[in-house]
Amino acid sequence: MKEDLKMNIPVNDCVKPTDPCKEKTRIKMKNLRNRIGLFLKINISHSMHHKSHRPTADDVSQWAQSLDKLLGHKYGKAAFCIFLKTEFCEENIEFWMACEDFRMLSSHQELTSKANSIYEEFIKNEAPKEVNLDFSTKTKIMQSLPEPNATSFLAAQRKIYSLMENNSYPRFILSDLYQELCAAAKRRHNS
Repeated sequence: MKEDLKMNIPVNDCVKPTDPCKEKTRIKMKNLRNRIGLFLKINISHSMHHKSHRPTADDVSQWAQSLDKLLGHKYGKAAFCIFLKTEFCEENIEFWMACEDFRMLSSHQELTSKANSIYEEFIKNEAPKEVNLDFSTKTKIMQSLPEPNATSFLAAQRKIYSLMENNSYPRFILSDLYQELCAAAKRRHNS
């Protein structure tokens, strides 16, 4: 854990130390964690009454094998998104998913529109959900905007994936949220 030198407050690589009064942040985190618990209860209850594919104990344990397995499962991806929100770095998964959607587009008009949207939301300086990319990668994306193709964001997507895989994903696997998901899946399996 790093420490903000101006305020002597420990921060992780996702939390941006912009608010000198961290109490609001702590309250928001607590509220978000409460919502996570409610989300889990609602989804588990909803899944029991509908024929949706809720995660089995095996599914949840496979999420710990790789980020690919986690993101390849509907509920795994949802749980990871919730976790990233608690860490204030949900822009990473949102960018990654936007790039996945972008790669599926085929018409030039759709590619151009979506490329500009992704650039405005995630890439440009001071973007609302700016992701952590180097200058060179940002420049290449900006240069591709007039004539985007399915691979225009591929290098940036790989960098953000690597960032999640090496930083957020290991914390997710060690988190209370993941442990709760494992326990809930085991209880469903045993009932």
